[in-house]
Amino acid sequence: MKKLVHALVLTGLVGVPTFAMAAEESPHSLSANVGMFSDYVFRGISQTGGDPAVQGGLDYSHSSGFYLGTWGSNVGWIEDFQGYDSGNVEIDVYGGFRGDIGQTGLTFDVGAIQYMYPGKKAGAVDADTTEIYAALGWKWFTAKYSYYVSDEVFGFANADSSDYLDISASVPIGETGLTAGAHWGTFSFENNSAQDYDDWKVSLAYDVGTLSKVMDGVTVGVAYTDTDADRAVWTDANSEFLGKDTTTVWISKAF
Repeated sequence: MKKLVHALVLTGLVGVPTFAMAAEESPHSLSANVGMFSDYVFRGISQTGGDPAVQGGLDYSHSSGFYLGTWGSNVGWIEDFQGYDSGNVEIDVYGGFRGDIGQTGLTFDVGAIQYMYPGKKAGAVDADTTEIYAALGWKWFTAKYSYYVSDEVFGFANADSSDYLDISASVPIGETGLTAGAHWGTFSFENNSAQDYDDWKVSLAYDVGTLSKVMDGVTVGVAYTDTDADRAVWTDANSEFLGKDTTTVWISKAF
């Protein structure tokens, strides 16, 4: 389920550099990222059952504020939790508009994202999910509201109108190259209230590029996450509780 473009912001992997498609004054830009994570945790829930993940994405942005992107990762929950016969990949496609709100210092971001999980369902509820979102930012702080318009939400049936509220902070620590992150979120599943939970996270990321230009765009980090999810409904077929407290480490490269 999460999503690198949102997950990196929450954990402190900020400032993805971009390279111009043409001349420096071009309104178009592309950026890319790739990372290795000891666990893929999205909104407090492990997507890989505690196993490592390799992730990457590609983003287009326009000076007007319009953006499009795609992102992918390996996952384990499609088979181990959802009951698919096959399926171990997540592919996301998203787009939206972001910018400043006058001279207030506030920023906004509105858009939509489609989470896709290719595989053989074998009668399981469809895991593909459609989300629309709106976020408001000020300095280091962001509040984001996500609303689900698909009938199925991450494998739960009749769950359209589910929502998720996310409040986070990402604070640079002086000129050290370190960024501290904190997050709290709450997920409400329509017609599936047993799955409702809150999650929280603290993190620390380091921009290795501050040491050497050769390492420009490389970030390493660590995060601790936990939830109050019900063990009885969030345990997979391998008896792995997907909402347990977890420490994750990662290394990523932005281009």
